[in-house]
Amino acid sequence: MVSANEESAIREVANRFFNAIENADIDTVYNTMAPTCEIWHNYDEIVVDREFTRRVLGGMVQRIGNVKYSDRRIVVYPGGFCQQHVLQGTRKFDGEELRLPAALFCKVENGQITRIDEYIDTAQQAEFKKTAPQPPRI
Repeated sequence: MVSANEESAIREVANRFFNAIENADIDTVYNTMAPTCEIWHNYDEIVVDREFTRRVLGGMVQRIGNVKYSDRRIVVYPGGFCQQHVLQGTRKFDGEELRLPAALFCKVENGQITRIDEYIDTAQQAEFKKTAPQPPRI
């Protein structure tokens, strides 16, 4: 059972984290994660650190505009939360509207995220990673 105070504190961390991504505030995202935060992805089963995640999210907000987490469903449990959502945005180079359903399980300690387990569909993720075609070299 989660106390009302713990639930409120954990929800605040979750909202700070995802709202910062929506606002392209990568420094706040970075600081919401503990220095030793581990981030695991289902698509490669590799654990990365917050430095790597800062670079990935920084690149994403450079390529994708109007970033929004819609259909947020947060379940708080002792020591963390799960959020299911749809990450939406507009690819800047071609105006393509993008959607990426995902679920993240996050461990929270002392007001910071200490671990993220991220589950996404790689086919839809590929659309978020696309970059503008490069002109041919002459």
